[in-house]
Amino acid sequence: MPKAFPLEFRRDVVAVARKGEAPIAQIAKDFGISQACLHRWLKLADIEDGNSPGTTREESVELREAMRRVRQLEQENEILRRAAAYFARDINQNDVPAGP
Repeated sequence: MPKAFPLEFRRDVVAVARKGEAPIAQIAKDFGISQACLHRWLKLADIEDGNSPGTTREESVELREAMRRVRQLEQENEILRRAAAYFARDINQNDVPAGP
């Protein structure tokens, strides 16, 4: 698994790269990351800043929370549906008149 870098470090590297004072390859080498990693960070920073289309970190978190909540509500709905069917069956059996 790739090494995780702190968010503040990423922001600093992106800020240096955006200044354009050195080639991307040199900046990546100086900070000990790959060029591909730096390109990815720049792309993600553009999305976060609203310069490129895409899902921001905040939107991703919000979407994950919403999907979790939807799953929970679907499970609760299924439980209630089964309980209603169970009690409806029980009520129907009690309403049937006894034979002669």
